[in-house]
Amino acid sequence: MQQVLHRGAAMMQHHEEALNASWDDLKLFLACAKFKSFRNAAEELGATSTTLMRRIDRLEDSIGCKLFLRDPSGLTLSDEGAAMIADVAHMERHAFNVFRRASRSSNDTSGTVRVAVTEGPGNFWILPRLIDFQKTYRKITVDLRCAMEQADVARLESDIAIQLEPPTNPDLIVAKLGRLHIYPFVSRDYADLYGVPATLAELPSHRIIKQSAPQVDDGAYARVLGLKSLEGIVGIKTNSSVGVLYAVERGAGIGFLPTVSIALGASLIAVDLGVSHHADLWLTYHKEFRTSERHRIVVDWLKQIFDPRTYPCFRDEFIHPNALVPMMTGAREGFGLSGYVAATPA
Repeated sequence: MQQVLHRGAAMMQHHEEALNASWDDLKLFLACAKFKSFRNAAEELGATSTTLMRRIDRLEDSIGCKLFLRDPSGLTLSDEGAAMIADVAHMERHAFNVFRRASRSSNDTSGTVRVAVTEGPGNFWILPRLIDFQKTYRKITVDLRCAMEQADVARLESDIAIQLEPPTNPDLIVAKLGRLHIYPFVSRDYADLYGVPATLAELPSHRIIKQSAPQVDDGAYARVLGLKSLEGIVGIKTNSSVGVLYAVERGAGIGFLPTVSIALGASLIAVDLGVSHHADLWLTYHKEFRTSERHRIVVDWLKQIFDPRTYPCFRDEFIHPNALVPMMTGAREGFGLSGYVAATPA
C-alpha cells in the first residue's frame, strides 16, 4: 500500500510540474517546430542554440516525454510533440487575441497601427501618400515597416501586412490589393553606352541586376528569361529592391522592376524582350481588428491608394510601361523615384 501511495504521489508531483511548464518554453517549442533546427530558431529569436536546447530539455523533463527526434539534419517532431503542437498553437492564438482586444479597445480613433509591406511599394508608394494621410488623421500613428521578410500578422508581428502570397490562417482577413507587373528596364545612360538588347539571344552581352531576398523566387529570373543559368550575366546581386532601382538608374545594368516605377517618374527605358512577370499584392489583418476604428481607417486608405481603377499600373492585365506615363498623369502623389534615390547618401 505504501508503495502504491508513493507511486501516486510521484505521479501527482509530475503532473504539477507539467502544469508549471513555462509559457516561454512552450513558445520556444513552437519556434523549433517551425524552423526544424535549434540553430535556425535561435537566430530568429536572437538566442543561442545552447540556451534553446537547454530550455527544450527542461520542457521535456516537465511534461515527461520527448518532443523532438534530434539528428544532424535537424529536428523532427516526435509522436508526442506532433500531438501537442496544435494545442500549444491554440494557446498562443488565444494569448495574442488578449493583446489584440486590448489594443483595439484602447482609445479606438487614436493610437498606433503597425503596417508591414515589401520594400519597394512601402518606400515609394505608401510612404509619400502617408504624409497626406497624416494631415487628415493626426491622432493615428502608422508604424510602417518596409522589409522583404514577411511579417506574421497572426503572431502579432504586425497589425496589417501587405505581402506577395496570401496567408492561409483562417483567423485572418485577406483582400487582393492589386498586381505588380515586373518588366526589364535600363537607364538612358546605359542605353546610350551599351545599347538595348532586342532579343534574349543578345542578353549575355549585357549585365543583370538581380534581387535575392525572401518573398522573391530565386529561380524566377532564369525561368522568365528562358535560360538554364544566369552565370556570367549577373553583374550585381542585392537583397534590396531599392538597391536594384538605384543600380539600374546609375547605369549598372538591366533590372527587373515594377512598371509602377515609370508611373512614379523614374527616367528609365523599358527593354522589350518579350518577357514579363507579375506578383499579386495581398492585404491581410486579423479579424479581431474588424471593429477597431483606426485599423478600419488604415485598411480602407490602403485599399484606396492601390485601387486599380485609379492606378492602372495595379490592374491584373499587363499595360506596357510606355503607355503608363499618360495614364498616370495627374495621379502622381509624392515624389518621383529618381529624386528620392539621388538624395540617398552614398
